[in-house]
Amino acid sequence: MKESKSGIILLWMLFVPTTPAYAMHISEGILPFKWAALWFVVAAPFVAYGLYRLKKLSTVDLSFKPLVGLMAAVVFIISCMPIPVPTAGTCSHPCGTGISGILLGPGISILITAAALLIQALFLAHGGLSTWGADIVSMGVVGSFAGYLTFRALRSMKINMAIAGFMAGLLADWATYFATSVELASGIRGDSPFMPLFWKLLIAFIPTQLPLGILEGAMTAGMVVLLYKKRPDLLVKMRVLKPEEAL
Repeated sequence: MKESKSGIILLWMLFVPTTPAYAMHISEGILPFKWAALWFVVAAPFVAYGLYRLKKLSTVDLSFKPLVGLMAAVVFIISCMPIPVPTAGTCSHPCGTGISGILLGPGISILITAAALLIQALFLAHGGLSTWGADIVSMGVVGSFAGYLTFRALRSMKINMAIAGFMAGLLADWATYFATSVELASGIRGDSPFMPLFWKLLIAFIPTQLPLGILEGAMTAGMVVLLYKKRPDLLVKMRVLKPEEAL
């Protein structure tokens, strides 16, 4: 499993350009120090919670860590597809946190996202180390919880797996960029009003993120439905399904 993950990451590093016109996620140096520090403080307890959940669940089930490793590779690759948004100082891209939030829970999903973002910042020049905390909050915390809570809420209302998965992936993606717009507007507005800049940033994402969100919703629905049909036992194991719901 470790060799497989390393191979995937190595191939991606070899064939994806590492000098894009605009850095992935929030660019290095975009946020003033006080705002960058604030988002680190906000992100820290969520990452700590993810570590706690990983330790707890892997102690109960030794096969849990390989699942986490596989999902980490999925999130890493999905979130490495940049579409520059020059007016926002960042990039649009799919996130993958909808599916990781559904399958592993938001705590583990946040931890996975933090690891993926760190590797991308260190080796691919995607995002920055100073903005790592902000990127964890928007993509990891907001994206993971949006996907997880959407899926759980719709399933509790007896909505079928495909629609619940689609909406979870869609809203996880869109919520990430809503949060990114909040972070950018808060950090770079200076003495200007917050709301006008926030709306400008949010609107700047729409041309790319509207279709990408729909694509990510379809991708999330497809992965959940595939597991439901082929490996319902895994969904039961990960508490996505109740035993009586498995085929």
